[in-house]
Amino acid sequence: MTAVRELDAAGITDPVLRDAYERCRRINARHGRTYFLATRLLPPARRPAVHALYGFARWADDIVDDQGAPVPHDVRARALRTLWKRLDAGLRDGGGADEPVVRALAHTAAVYGIEHRHFHDFMVSMHSDLEVTGYADYDELLAYMHGSAAVIGLQMLPVLGTVVPREEAAPYAAALGIAFQLTNFLRDVGEDLDRGRIYLPADLLAAHGVDRELLRWSRDTGARDPRIRAALAAAAQLTRGVYREAGPGLDMLDPVSRPCIRTAFVLYGGILDAIEADDYAVLHGRAVVSRRRRAAVALDGLGRVAAARLHARTAPRGLGAAAGPAGRRGTTARGDLA
Repeated sequence: MTAVRELDAAGITDPVLRDAYERCRRINARHGRTYFLATRLLPPARRPAVHALYGFARWADDIVDDQGAPVPHDVRARALRTLWKRLDAGLRDGGGADEPVVRALAHTAAVYGIEHRHFHDFMVSMHSDLEVTGYADYDELLAYMHGSAAVIGLQMLPVLGTVVPREEAAPYAAALGIAFQLTNFLRDVGEDLDRGRIYLPADLLAAHGVDRELLRWSRDTGARDPRIRAALAAAAQLTRGVYREAGPGLDMLDPVSRPCIRTAFVLYGGILDAIEADDYAVLHGRAVVSRRRRAAVALDGLGRVAAARLHARTAPRGLGAAAGPAGRRGTTARGDLA
């Protein structure tokens, strides 16, 4: 009944819309294990919006990444164009799209006043995934990650709320989205290689004597090479630097949202620790954060949630978050903390 409680708390009463949000929630629960766990630490009223944002991003990503049986390039391109048209229509009319995931996303964008350009930029990057198979340097990769990762942080910011002007928190939210994606790129380098893509900058790899052919050889044979290890270690250090850049933004969030994002911050950073503990063998298996570690981080998050909600209930009126759903200044109303 958790899903029902979340939708009730968010004031989503239309049956068709509730079904759309529930579909997004199932996508999040099935595919975004770390993300879903962190989302459970948000106030119930805000969770459906996060599910909608994740659900749409995953929907587009699955089209691009050719899940399951191989799908011809032109079929995937056509499916992505169709999704883009549905997105534009849904954002234009406020959520009347015929695709449930798009309907939930459009409703979330309207409720929280999320800028439509963030969704456009996301679709541009998704389209590039159908054509681009590598990036010459970090600047090229950053241009791609603006649409594929930074804008996800910017989409989330109105839902999370801030205690500073939103534009002040925006660069940190964007950096955190990039840090999360760089972590995924490092963890999934073998799977991405199987799809014909390399998301690690070519000049970073070349500085350690690594190219696509060497990665392919290691993936196919299971053999390791010290040059590959050195390159992956350098990519991990680059990623840790982006986490440090994003870190100050955590305290800019609405206190009741901080435990969620802090938990994601720690768990995604833990993936880097797991990769290092596996001696950077990401071409031969996926590094995962142990269940014990995940449970410990989640327990800490629950403690932070309790403290934040107690503080929100006892704080003087008028000290709520600086940003929330469109048309509402504060996001710490009692119903939002249930």
